[in-house]
Amino acid sequence: MILVIEEKELKHLPITTDPEILSGAPVFRGTRVPIDALMNNLEAGLTLDEFLDNFPTVTREQALQVLEFSKSTLMRLGKAN
Repeated sequence: MILVIEEKELKHLPITTDPEILSGAPVFRGTRVPIDALMNNLEAGLTLDEFLDNFPTVTREQALQVLEFSKSTLMRLGKAN
């Protein structure tokens, strides 16, 4: 199955990739914090507030946007089956 994510969707996300920042890994825009840090922290049992305390350059709004995007993407995967 192929899931297509529109470029306009990606432009609205607080994510950027730049080969000069963390070898091009996706990071929160305006930071050097990789997106997977959010997922890894939540997976390890930290709360969103604890993540934000650990990474003060990431805003709550940015984190929530990434989580909502992840949720909606997974929902589309479920509907595609």
